[in-house]
Amino acid sequence: MELITLLGLVAATCTTISFLPQAIKTIRTKHTKDLSLGMYTVFTTGIFLWFLYGIWIKDLPLILANGLTLIFTATILFLIIKYK
Repeated sequence: MELITLLGLVAATCTTISFLPQAIKTIRTKHTKDLSLGMYTVFTTGIFLWFLYGIWIKDLPLILANGLTLIFTATILFLIIKYK
């Protein structure tokens, strides 16, 4: 594995797991009052587009990071809509 790919995977891991605590907390508490619907809508859309871009150019760090982040942010977005 190339060093640059490894760097991308480490960076992707850091940014992806940063959403995990929020997703877990939101699932457990069902509290979404303080979360921004607009921010999560735009961010989830952007993550989806990055995921598609990663697939298009066949870039593993982009695909993995944005695929997982999409799951976390889409879950949070769904819960924001459900509980508001």
